[in-house]
Amino acid sequence: MITGIDHIGIAVRSLDEAVACYEQALGLTCSGKEDVPSQKVRMAFFMTGDVRLELLEPTSSDSPIAKFLEKHGEGLHHLAFATNDIVQQLQQAGNAGCRLLQEVPLAGAGGKLAAFLHPKSTHGVLTEFCAQKAGNDHENLSKKR
Repeated sequence: MITGIDHIGIAVRSLDEAVACYEQALGLTCSGKEDVPSQKVRMAFFMTGDVRLELLEPTSSDSPIAKFLEKHGEGLHHLAFATNDIVQQLQQAGNAGCRLLQEVPLAGAGGKLAAFLHPKSTHGVLTEFCAQKAGNDHENLSKKR
């Protein structure tokens, strides 16, 4: 079940420049940075009420964020929903005809599990499900298939 919006991902060419802009122009405070090698991305985080903003800078020219920037430029990259059962959310989306970019959740930022739905399946919005890691999420997905 979706429990709320977890974060909004924003693709940027330079994390340092974007962080400075968000801090100086918007008065927000960067709450941390993290590299996610599996996604070839470097991230910076800002809290805005209950919603986190993630600025995403590619660390490799073949990363998904680099490809996005090449095609679309900087801007909104994805919307992430928090779920208390990522396996069930993936099944529900798949059963509804959505194209799953990951059939098994991957390790994401902040120690969470993450999986994406193709934007052509969700009216043009790259959609992410994320959940706190639980020891048996991968096992449950295999059992439910």
